[in-house]
Amino acid sequence: MQLPTIITSILHNPNPYLIPNFPPNPLQFRREFFNRRNFTTMTSSFNSFKIHSKLDTNSDTFLTIAQFAGKEGANVGDDLVVLYSHLEYAFKRISALVASPVNSSLGKSSGGGEDVGSGRDKPKPLDIVSNEIILSCLTHSGKVAVMASEEDDVPVWITDDGPFVVVTDPLDGSRNIDASIPTGTIFGIYNRLIEIDGLPVEEKALLNSLQSGNRLVAAGYVLYSSATILCTSFGSGAHAFTLDRSTGDFVLTHPNITILSRGQIYSVNDARYFDWPEGLRRYIDTIRQGKGKFPKKYSARYICSLVADFHRTLMYGGVAMNPRDHLRLVYEANPLSFLAEQAGGKGSDGKNRILSIQPTKLHQRLPLFLGSPDDIDELESYGDVQQTVNPGYDTSRETGLGRSPTLFLLGTGLKREYVLPGHDIAVSQPV
Repeated sequence: MQLPTIITSILHNPNPYLIPNFPPNPLQFRREFFNRRNFTTMTSSFNSFKIHSKLDTNSDTFLTIAQFAGKEGANVGDDLVVLYSHLEYAFKRISALVASPVNSSLGKSSGGGEDVGSGRDKPKPLDIVSNEIILSCLTHSGKVAVMASEEDDVPVWITDDGPFVVVTDPLDGSRNIDASIPTGTIFGIYNRLIEIDGLPVEEKALLNSLQSGNRLVAAGYVLYSSATILCTSFGSGAHAFTLDRSTGDFVLTHPNITILSRGQIYSVNDARYFDWPEGLRRYIDTIRQGKGKFPKKYSARYICSLVADFHRTLMYGGVAMNPRDHLRLVYEANPLSFLAEQAGGKGSDGKNRILSIQPTKLHQRLPLFLGSPDDIDELESYGDVQQTVNPGYDTSRETGLGRSPTLFLLGTGLKREYVLPGHDIAVSQPV
């Protein structure tokens, strides 16, 4: 696809007023701003804005992601810290782009029709720019072997010795950007499957991208709204970092997020009520009347931006859902379900735990229910909650290499079955 001149200009010659150069210095405040009674967790108030962050007892520095993930914090390893530093830079550029007047033209659709091949949404220039920004940053990190994106038909092989695989939806919710509705980036990180390094590039790129959510080593989302918030997990809790625009640092503002066991909010497109199965209609009718297991009437809150709806659900509890086969397992459902579980919540397709589902196609779609554990359990108890009527959407087109790779459990070991191009026989290989 030939990119418009304005996009090419942004990618190769970024306007300093559009894409600011963020200084590397950590966020620091004068000692007199702090209440020193508690040296472990502090709250500082600047005007009416409060920042919650863990602090070192000998420092006035709020924890950045690098500090939190480094040897003095979670100690996730130098490779992952380096990868996150490059991801941060990508997110800052996207945040600046989304907030720029340029997005009024970049947010427009690039062509007609509701859907394109491989089951992907019709791309927009702003999606493409965000995708290129992330790909460029991952390439320069030297830590990523494969990137699989919502914007690409097939995964991109970056380097042979990168230890990680990144799956991403570069700009979720961009169709609503003209109305200034919050948008977001979703990402998941896996270890590269070194045992299949001998396969051709196309096969090993795809197979690396089709790992089960159980194998995620880190995941997160970025919310581009009144604040830019990066919520992430390295497998030991969920933590949110807010971008301080005066310094360019993401600083820890929400450590150890724990979702409520029950909320009082449900998030779904109620306009599809008459397309829903009977079980889902009964569940929604019941909780709206306060007749469910939680004897209070639930309220509806729906933004139609997956990241924004999920972020609110993490903060306030409840359930965010899309009951039809629309959201993508690999780069939307898996990363967000990983975060939900790390915060004490659940991710489900209405019947099964999301992280236990084995992807078979890169752009594989499924229903998605995320939120408070008790709310998800109650919803699943109604049985018939997956919407099978999908008016206006064609979810049948998917991309595979020959026959789609299939992973299956065999005895105590995980094995992968695939067909090499030009071969008529299936080959099984241990994972």
